[in-house]
Amino acid sequence: MNKKIIISNCKKILGAYESGLLGQTVMPEETNPGLEKMDKETRLVYFTLPMSLNYQRDSYKLWQAALKTFQDSKTKDVFDISCVVKLNANDLRKKLLKYKLALQPNKHINIWQTISNTVYENWGSLSNLIDEMGEDFLKIKNTVQNDHKKGFPYISGVKIFNYWSFVLKTYGGVDLKNSQYIDIAPDTHITKCSVLLNVITEKEASSLSKEEISRRWRTVLDGSDINPIDMHPPLWFWSKNGFIFQLN
Repeated sequence: MNKKIIISNCKKILGAYESGLLGQTVMPEETNPGLEKMDKETRLVYFTLPMSLNYQRDSYKLWQAALKTFQDSKTKDVFDISCVVKLNANDLRKKLLKYKLALQPNKHINIWQTISNTVYENWGSLSNLIDEMGEDFLKIKNTVQNDHKKGFPYISGVKIFNYWSFVLKTYGGVDLKNSQYIDIAPDTHITKCSVLLNVITEKEASSLSKEEISRRWRTVLDGSDINPIDMHPPLWFWSKNGFIFQLN
């Protein structure tokens, strides 16, 4: 593993991403009601609760379903935590299934309810949670992944937590302090890129944990001017679009 070569290639991919050379690069989360149309709390909930259902499914379809659910006056209240905690499971199920925001009629409804209850009972709102943490990534991380881990199903997982933090910073209107500590989220696409760039071997791709792959990326990029999470969108699209951009 040659760090200089990997960093050089990362800079080329970042440049290609910024120049539009990676192909289609519209993020799934771009499907939203319009950031300027949502207050802080609504933005935070909109980019948090659907994320908790984003496991082994098409991210674009997930966010399209979220938008349809938000735009329907009869289902929009699922994005209001104070309303969710008052809904019974059957009513919440109908609302979340209407546009296929939820795909699993029991598990997904339970996840949505659990996170909403955790936030409401401890902070009253997501805004209060973020504010109480001083918009500090490290404090939010400790709260979600340690202190209240069971109260944030899936969101508290290593891979999704880092990506959720990136989304909060990019779309949620949160000016995250210590955001340089957000690790890359090694899904299938990132893992493929990790092998191609010699960050890990092909054998390690199937043997290393997500946390270990993330740590490998942090080690590789240490000393460069690139934060690990900054590589997520360009690498994701580089792989998703079939590696049409060729490294020289």
